[in-house]
Amino acid sequence: MFANYHTHTARCGHARGTDREFVESAIAHGMKVLGFADHCPWVFGDGYRSGIRMTDKEVEGYFRSLTDLRDEYADDITIYIGFEAEYIPQLIEAQDRLLADYPLDYMIMGQHFNDPEYCQVYMGVPTGDEAVLNKYVDRIIEGMESGRYRYLAHPDLLDFTGGQEIYEKHFTRLCEYLKTKDIPVEINLLGMTGGRHYPSDRFFRIAQRVGNTVIIGCDAHVPEALCDSEAMEKGRAFAEKYGLTVLETLPGLGAKSQVF
Repeated sequence: MFANYHTHTARCGHARGTDREFVESAIAHGMKVLGFADHCPWVFGDGYRSGIRMTDKEVEGYFRSLTDLRDEYADDITIYIGFEAEYIPQLIEAQDRLLADYPLDYMIMGQHFNDPEYCQVYMGVPTGDEAVLNKYVDRIIEGMESGRYRYLAHPDLLDFTGGQEIYEKHFTRLCEYLKTKDIPVEINLLGMTGGRHYPSDRFFRIAQRVGNTVIIGCDAHVPEALCDSEAMEKGRAFAEKYGLTVLETLPGLGAKSQVF
């Protein structure tokens, strides 16, 4: 892979490895662009502390570490500093204030929850409730309308077990919206190699019909994921299976594409 924009750090609590190890693994694989997009903190007003994302107090260290590494390895690789985040309207203003003074390059959307996580079910839990699916799609569209996010990570995270007609209706609506806005959807390698329900054939059949572009994301939680050639080949084979156009780099951060 020329570039990966979906890289986590140990700060999220469910990844391992130092920031430097992630960078050096990407360089060893021959990557030219590495984007860090760890789980973005939310400012919870009631003192709740998330177990799946960095705290607001870790943000400064995140930027300081990655800025230093970007300077140190400038001759070897281009490093971007970003976040993966949900779109949760009632928490957005506080998040914006938290990040306002930091040199944020980009964000990607990973809609793990439709509302604050302490009062919501994770979207990866199987559900046959159309209202949950409808809200998931609505939240993504609303978030993308805000202009905050560069692409949609694991777009098929919501594990809908209801009727196929309902699935088709809402995910076609999502794919058609993303197509009109030229927003890529992600083929997620962590899901592909980790035995998860995504990337799903039925979602990408819709993406194929609609004509969405895709980006392959390592969703790296360990440094070794950035040099896992076998996983990357599986991702490309998946794109080829559906005749999808793969963006090698993100629009606005340097772009080129390859059609499979």
